[in-house]
Amino acid sequence: MTNQIYIRFIRLPILTRFLMIAAFIIFIFGAIIHLIEPQSFPTIFDGIWWAIITASTVGYGDFYPSTFLGRITGILLLLVGTGFLSSYFIHLSAATVTKQNQYLEGNIIYKGSGHVIIIGWNERSRSIIRSMSDSKVQIILIDESLKSNPINEENVHFIKGRANSDDTLLRAKIQTARKVIITSDQNLDELHADMHTVLTLLAIKGLNPDIYCIAEILTTEQINNARRAGADELIQTNKLTSAVILNSIFTEGHVNSLLDFLGELNGKHLAYIPAESRTIGKSFIEASTMLLAQNVILLGIKKGDDIVVNPSNHIKIEQNDMLLTITN
Repeated sequence: MTNQIYIRFIRLPILTRFLMIAAFIIFIFGAIIHLIEPQSFPTIFDGIWWAIITASTVGYGDFYPSTFLGRITGILLLLVGTGFLSSYFIHLSAATVTKQNQYLEGNIIYKGSGHVIIIGWNERSRSIIRSMSDSKVQIILIDESLKSNPINEENVHFIKGRANSDDTLLRAKIQTARKVIITSDQNLDELHADMHTVLTLLAIKGLNPDIYCIAEILTTEQINNARRAGADELIQTNKLTSAVILNSIFTEGHVNSLLDFLGELNGKHLAYIPAESRTIGKSFIEASTMLLAQNVILLGIKKGDDIVVNPSNHIKIEQNDMLLTITN
C-alpha cells in the first residue's frame, strides 16, 4: 500500500510534488510550535501562519518563538522549509517561461473549437490573417519552416509541424475546426506544391471528413486530384493572375481597379444565390432593384456554364439561374 502511494506521488508533476512537500512541512512545523509554545501560538493556525511567514522569509514579527526549543524549531524550519518553498517558486517561474516559449515556438496544443486553420506562412496567409483580425475569429496557423509565431495577435495560435501529419493536425484540433485554408508551399516548385496540397487534403479529410476545405492550386493537372482528395473549393492562383494580366494588356488601370474592388469586399461576400420565385421572370434591372432594397447588389447571372456580368436589361431571370451578388 505504501509502495503504491509512493509510486503515485512520484508520477505527479514536479510542481505539485514540491507544493505538497512544502505544505506538509509547514503544517508539521506549525503544529510543533503550537505544542512547544502554546502561550505564544494559541492555535495550530497561528503556528501554521508563523511557519508560512518564516519559510517565505517575510517575517512580520506578529508571532515568534521565545523559548530555546522554539527557536531551534524556527532554525530547522528556515533550513528545511525555505529550501522547498524556494524550489517551488523557482520551478514555477521556469515552468512559466518554458510554457511561454513552447507557445511561441508552436508546441502547445490548441484546446478551442470553431476555429479556422490556415496552412502555410506566406504573403497570402499574412494578408488573410490581417483581414480576419477584426473579426475575432480564432485562427490556427500551421507551418513547418517558422521558428516562432510571426503574428503577435491574441486570436492567432501557431502550430509548428507538417500539415499532412496527423500529430500536427490533432494539435491544431482539426476535429472541432470550422474551416481549413491551404496555401501553396512557396518553397516547392508548382507541381510538388500541388502534390503537397493534395496530400494535406487527404490527411485533413481522413481526420474530419465534414470540415470545409479551401485549397490553393497552381497547376491545372492537379485540380481533379484536389477535388478527389476532398477540396470543397479551389483557388486557381495562376489562372486568376493570368486573367488579370491579360485584361490589363487591353485595359489600362484594370489591375488597380480590380485590387480596389477586392479590397472593398473585405467584410462582404461575393457569392452566387439561387433565383427565387420573386425574381424568376423578372428582367435584370427589375431583379437588381428588388435585391438592392435588401442591401444586396446584383452583378450578373449564371445560366448553366455561361456567366454574364452586367447583362442587358432585357435578359430575363429563369428557373435554374444563379445570381452573382455582393451581400453583407
